[in-house]
Amino acid sequence: MADSIQLNLGALRSDMKLTLHTHHAARIWHGRTASEGKNGILGLSGFVGVLNKMKRGAEQDDPYSDWWLIRVEEKLAGSKAALTTIQEQLAQMMTVLPPALSIGENLNVQPVTLPLFVNAQHGFMAVYLLTQYDDLARRLLLAHHTALIGRRDMERWLNEGAHVLRSLFGLVQQYRFSGATRDDFAANNARAREARELLGELPQEVLEGTLRAEFAPPIIRRHKVDALDPDPVEQSLDSEGQEPDAGDVENRER
Repeated sequence: MADSIQLNLGALRSDMKLTLHTHHAARIWHGRTASEGKNGILGLSGFVGVLNKMKRGAEQDDPYSDWWLIRVEEKLAGSKAALTTIQEQLAQMMTVLPPALSIGENLNVQPVTLPLFVNAQHGFMAVYLLTQYDDLARRLLLAHHTALIGRRDMERWLNEGAHVLRSLFGLVQQYRFSGATRDDFAANNARAREARELLGELPQEVLEGTLRAEFAPPIIRRHKVDALDPDPVEQSLDSEGQEPDAGDVENRER
């Protein structure tokens, strides 16, 4: 009897905000708008926007979007390792503080708080990296202020950390939605051939769907069929605060 009861539940929503304490991290969040004589630099907010599109492409069974999610996941792991290496080097420098000296956290008295609209797990992973860089920048500024490192070393590590993140963000600027599905490639139709010509060949396991990113979304296939139970997690969790799309019934596969 309970199975016949339909509950009109809305989407789950959460109010997400990011707090940054350094100008260095805030600049990486915003990026830089292209101007005369200067190229634009994609910031974290723009990176998250591209990732949201990438996720939607993967949901629509675009194998190229799936391949991009794999590449982004690998780049995220490498970026985290690079930032952690810098943090470990700095921690080693901080060990020379005399035991009699105790230094607290150097937090900004007026930090910037930014709203987050993230609809892809890889976007959250990038947010975590930015907070890691913000923490690194705070510690570098403190180490320089307390004469543990010189300005040259401080700026070098700040620039190295910023480069790690900008390299990550720059990667996704090459992403393009192919508009083709795995069914198109199986049929080798005109849409698949055009995608291959424009975007190149894909690894066979990606094309077959046997290799996907750890946080790849379920693939949505739309069918004109009787009502089926949607995926309760994907339907209810909506980071952007939007209601699930109405229309054709969504049968999630893979």
